[in-house]
Amino acid sequence: MFGTLTNEEMENLLSSQLIGHLGYHANGITSVVPMSYSYNNGSIYAHSRKGGKIESMREFPNVCFQVDDTHNLSNWQSVVCRGVFEELTTTEQQQEALHILNSRRFPMNNSQTMHLGSDWPFEEKMVENIDGIFFRIRILEKTGRFERSSNESFYAS
Repeated sequence: MFGTLTNEEMENLLSSQLIGHLGYHANGITSVVPMSYSYNNGSIYAHSRKGGKIESMREFPNVCFQVDDTHNLSNWQSVVCRGVFEELTTTEQQQEALHILNSRRFPMNNSQTMHLGSDWPFEEKMVENIDGIFFRIRILEKTGRFERSSNESFYAS
């Protein structure tokens, strides 16, 4: 069965995942990149090193962010958000973003390629010493879809 996620289901999906996909456009090129994030109060919070992605979003702040949870090909859910990039420049904004990012529930098991690094999580009291950019995507619109098998619930293993 295909369907549309309710607002509550979209909020739950955005709040429960650690990785999403950021879509942005600049200089005639559209890009999509995976990104770790935290969702709080209608915004996506993230930290990134300086580079092309940040420069592109500074120039063209309208972005898209997509999150999904796929258990199998007939049991998945997905949310697509459209919003505006906002660089967080004050110490207070950066500390709030860092607190939100550090408050995520991290997985108990790590793999060789997916693990917490030596510089993460950052210490909140040292936000001014953290290299990179803190930003949020203020969500303006979101849509959600799902497919559920008639033989099993979405949350079945």
